[in-house]
Amino acid sequence: MLLGLVCFCLYAGAAGVILLKFFDHKGPNLKLSYLLAIVALAVHALLLNNDIFVSLGENLSMLNVASLIGWLISLTMLIAAFTMPNTILLPVVYLFTGVIILLDLFIPDAHIMQIGVQPELMIHIGLALFAYACLGIALLYALQLAYINMRLKEKKASLLHSSLPPLMMVEGILFKLLTVGTILLTLSLISGFVFLENMFAQGQAHKTILSIMAWLVFSTELIGHFRFGWRGKPIIFATILGSVLLSLAYFGSRFVKEIILS
Repeated sequence: MLLGLVCFCLYAGAAGVILLKFFDHKGPNLKLSYLLAIVALAVHALLLNNDIFVSLGENLSMLNVASLIGWLISLTMLIAAFTMPNTILLPVVYLFTGVIILLDLFIPDAHIMQIGVQPELMIHIGLALFAYACLGIALLYALQLAYINMRLKEKKASLLHSSLPPLMMVEGILFKLLTVGTILLTLSLISGFVFLENMFAQGQAHKTILSIMAWLVFSTELIGHFRFGWRGKPIIFATILGSVLLSLAYFGSRFVKEIILS
């Protein structure tokens, strides 16, 4: 409990340092924010190790999986912050991860798996986690792209203008993330069909169908962009739709079983 609260405070501090200085002409104190985020990630890794690796196996409850995805996204965004302007997205990522940690503390649950008995299952789970994390970051960039488009159409100077990267840069990063994420999702689905006995068995069918629907959405928007030059609103809408479908596939039924009905 104490470790989780410390981790939440570190993430909240990293986000707060950026948010409180957005309107300052000097800009946010990024060094302090990065330091707090690095410590938060280290503490979070220790917390994940304690929560997931238990005596009976691996506890892959919904909130533990969400916490792991939050850690992956936070780590990726922090590393990316040193080479690309994503300052405006960092508070969103840090606060999301912090809230997930709080929920995991106060809504404990268990979904024990024996991954050691089926090591090939680790490949499928790993691909699924990285695919979701990558496409989750793509969603953040799609939302940022929508905001930049809105500000440009309004032709008004934004108070956050100094923290906003160029539109074309955001769009380029978005399509790279969508490409990598879709490839990982493709490999995740293939590994599922290869390693799991029946992807359409009772309790699994909706996950498979929703994941395939999400894959179709992401694949269609990438084909539309590279073949027909789709940009702007269609890409933003498709990214949001695909992310919603994938979230329902990963967490829909488990949210009902582990949170609502627990």
